[in-house]
Amino acid sequence: MEQSKKVAEKAPLGLTDSQWDAISKLRAPEDAEIPTTEASRPTSVYLSEARFEAEMRDLFKKVPVVAAPSAYLPEPGMSLPQDCYGVPLLLTRDRNGVAHAFINACRHRGSKLVEGDKPVKAGRVSCPYHAWTYGMDGALVGIPRQETFPSAKKCDLGLVALTCYESGGFIWVGLDPDYAPEQIEGTDQVAEDLESFGLDKMHVYGRRMYDLKTNWKFVMEPFLEAYHIQRLHANSIASMFVDVPSVYTHLGDHQRQTSGKANFKPEMLQEEVDNLHKFVTHAYLVFPNTVVITSPYYFSVMILMPRAKDRTVVDYYMLVKGPADSEKAEALYAKSFALIDEVFGGEDFRAAELQQEGMNSGAIKEVYFGGLEEMIGPFHDSIESYLAPEDR
Repeated sequence: MEQSKKVAEKAPLGLTDSQWDAISKLRAPEDAEIPTTEASRPTSVYLSEARFEAEMRDLFKKVPVVAAPSAYLPEPGMSLPQDCYGVPLLLTRDRNGVAHAFINACRHRGSKLVEGDKPVKAGRVSCPYHAWTYGMDGALVGIPRQETFPSAKKCDLGLVALTCYESGGFIWVGLDPDYAPEQIEGTDQVAEDLESFGLDKMHVYGRRMYDLKTNWKFVMEPFLEAYHIQRLHANSIASMFVDVPSVYTHLGDHQRQTSGKANFKPEMLQEEVDNLHKFVTHAYLVFPNTVVITSPYYFSVMILMPRAKDRTVVDYYMLVKGPADSEKAEALYAKSFALIDEVFGGEDFRAAELQQEGMNSGAIKEVYFGGLEEMIGPFHDSIESYLAPEDR
């Protein structure tokens, strides 16, 4: 208690009280307790088509989900098509900088308005089929040969709007146009945490898409535990970390892991630390399907978008404080982006696909989570809290 009190008196400017409270609880490896919490789940939660459909219906279409980092739509007059959830989304930022989300379909005859998956800068979007034109606020502003549609009222034919929030450096959407989900408990704290890191002001250095043959929960689970690091990442990043439990925090259904790296010593918190991210890693589950991981010079954001019971599209973004302003900075960012592909793409995502291949045998009926995986059980609990009893 005395140590925590002394540390708290030196809390760095900018961190939230919640973040600093977690950091102050970090201990040296030799002082760490051995965690023994256990949990398990039947493999049907990954393999069942009915379970997948229930998750899509009762979870993904009932809570706001992250569609993109705010930094990927940085300026007024921009639009971004996003199809990875299986819903044709169109994100826009109007002339006042307000983010909107719509179904990416013309109200005339349903054609997709904007193709691709990259941001587009334009004050309006025009249908490639018959050139019906819409403003960034979704309003229909132009109909060619409007006299041939004598009953059309432009005010009634704007783009189909989706619930849209912007906070914590993310644009969140509700995927069902007939349902307006509210932000879930804990989101305010998550947003405050991420904004304290400056996530809402960062720059996208690079983006990469991974189309994986595996259930989305298999992709999520490695980022909820440190048990795999010394084994799966033995030849890449294992030396940077120690095999001890993190400080785990539940923020409603969201989760935060605060971990001391191999070079972390509790006594350093008594002094000024130049870059805390060199010594401490934060990993967030932004429920249900987004991961944020801090690093000294960049942040990783992964949006896990389920497309089938055995298919997940991962939309990965590497965020930095600003564009590279020197050859040294560019080299650092490029090396980091390549490392991400090696570690996440070649190791974590590969492990998720190997799990799916093994589970498809039908021989494994149950999976088990040990003490260093203690946040995986609550993750499943959160998912199941949105499902009907017969679908759990």
